[in-house]
Amino acid sequence: QVQFVESGGGLVQAGGSLRLSCAASGSTFSIDVIGWYRQAPGKQRELDAAIRRGGSTNYKDSVKDRFTISRDNAKNTVYLQMNSLKPEDTAVYYCNGVNFYGSYWGQGTQVTVSS
Repeated sequence: QVQFVESGGGLVQAGGSLRLSCAASGSTFSIDVIGWYRQAPGKQRELDAAIRRGGSTNYKDSVKDRFTISRDNAKNTVYLQMNSLKPEDTAVYYCNGVNFYGSYWGQGTQVTVSS
């Protein structure tokens, strides 16, 4: 079993920044890739960024010049630094990891960007 707890969301004005944290516990050694997803009201959940244990990353095109994903393996924590936030970034943000036994999600953290 793996558990994820997200934090760091909040209300920010357009152009502002937030840093989200995803703290993992349990059998974290079994997770290679951790991703940050967003789900806006009425929309499907979509992947914003992902990072492998070795540090390689990938981003959705619309965030790659504004968001940075990083991980601290010693702390079992993955971060999402979000800069130049836009109202369309408003969503609940979740982290996710997959291993042989299943897919694990946190409870999410709300990000609201006001115009």
